[in-house]
Amino acid sequence: MLKIFDPFRDITFGSMVLRMVLAVVCSSIIGLERSAKNRPAGLRTHTLVCMAAAIASMTGHFMYLNLLLPTDISRMGAQVISGLGFLGTGTIIVTRKQTIKGLTTAASLWATGIVGLSIGAGFYEGGIIATAIVILIQNVFANIGYSIRYLPEFSIRLTYNHRKALDSVMRYCKDNGLAITDLQVTRNEEVSDYYEALISLRPNKVVDRDDIISHIRGNNYIMTAETES
Repeated sequence: MLKIFDPFRDITFGSMVLRMVLAVVCSSIIGLERSAKNRPAGLRTHTLVCMAAAIASMTGHFMYLNLLLPTDISRMGAQVISGLGFLGTGTIIVTRKQTIKGLTTAASLWATGIVGLSIGAGFYEGGIIATAIVILIQNVFANIGYSIRYLPEFSIRLTYNHRKALDSVMRYCKDNGLAITDLQVTRNEEVSDYYEALISLRPNKVVDRDDIISHIRGNNYIMTAETES
């Protein structure tokens, strides 16, 4: 541990000011990065979360060490961690294209709260290092993630007249490196034993869609089979 912080480990007025200022500074660095990317939770949200977490952590220490109350010193911090989970869900949305956005912002809010708890507990080194790592992850790791090329998902719409046909198609997809991400099956009420299915697939390797459709159409129970982007 850094000796420079040793005089501020106990709960005093000076240490309280230092912890609050440090919590605001660390959370502002994280929040500015989110605001610069026009994310739903930015500077103010991250600052408020970190400052409040620091206060909660200090309050638990103060009640136990200064007021000598028979309380669990970590209980308030544990409640903060649980509460941050509910707050983070407000930043997560599902778009019309069925893609999820806001997960990184929710994770940064949660991480910022943990930074506040560590600073409020007097673990200054941990809070500062964690802040630096969060910024590193959000910038450097983001560039690495964008450079990774993902194979596009596609769907297969088919009609068939026997239930075993769908099982055969699903087994074929799995055996050929196609992960089934969604499946919708409807039955024609007017025609018995007539089904329609929409299978969403995510390939883990380059595949030839025409070959897949050709194989599926070879099933005697398959009436029609077409790909959709």
